[in-house]
Amino acid sequence: MFTTDDVPVQNPTDDSGYAALWGVCGPAAKRELWLVHGLSRCWQDFAPLLPDLVASWHVRAYSHRGHGESARTPGAYRVADYVPDLAAAVTAAHKKCVLVGHSLGALVSIGIAAAVPELVEAVVLLDPPGPEFLAHLDRTPYFAIWGALQKFAGRADTSSVARELSDLRVPNGAGGTVRYGDTRDAANVRFVARCLRDVDPEVFTPALQKKWLDGFDPVALARNVKCPALLVVADAEKGGVLTPADATALAAALPDGYRVNLPGVGHLVHWQDAPGTLRLLHSFLNSL
Repeated sequence: MFTTDDVPVQNPTDDSGYAALWGVCGPAAKRELWLVHGLSRCWQDFAPLLPDLVASWHVRAYSHRGHGESARTPGAYRVADYVPDLAAAVTAAHKKCVLVGHSLGALVSIGIAAAVPELVEAVVLLDPPGPEFLAHLDRTPYFAIWGALQKFAGRADTSSVARELSDLRVPNGAGGTVRYGDTRDAANVRFVARCLRDVDPEVFTPALQKKWLDGFDPVALARNVKCPALLVVADAEKGGVLTPADATALAAALPDGYRVNLPGVGHLVHWQDAPGTLRLLHSFLNSL
């Protein structure tokens, strides 16, 4: 059973360059596993995996700056801004750990593994958005989706937001549109709405302005990730954000990288195929 400590990470909010993060950890175990979520989500994003993972690992899951109950840092929501927060938390824990990051969390995990290699035993990168994808974001459905999510961010009326989200028309990638509520089940739409309640709308701005990767080169940093790395590539036809070119470049840059493609599975791999994600995690983690 997963238990939580419900205590904030002791990261200062002064001029140190990193923000106070809120999250949970537990239960006690010998080995550390950190879960790092994506844009607009929160630590609960990994709920589909938690009951299984906590059987063997001391799991830590925290919300990024601008998300959940973590500190707000207006004007500092580039990928490079998120890395020092978790790097400081990992350093403060004084234990070697495995990082499992999804989307933004995967990029942050690359940065942490490069920054404090002596504390990172391995990384799992679940469909991180690459430079090519982000440079052409306005040509993808995510530009409209993230723009819409920004307008909903910070609203406390979860039920109303869920209904409005469901009816939102978004590009389908084929020149038409589709209801957002037809791309996922109603329970997931409500979870998205609940996450957005505690999101600073400004977290979307750098990505929408194509400045998200300013000061952060994921391929260059990947070359400094010396630990084993599992790169999980979602299906671009189903909404995956790691383009074939980005996936090839990132896989080649990782010195000890292992690439797995997931045909038919979209960007939210741990929600759309939790059993498959757990199978990959167990295979990889048990190899360490």
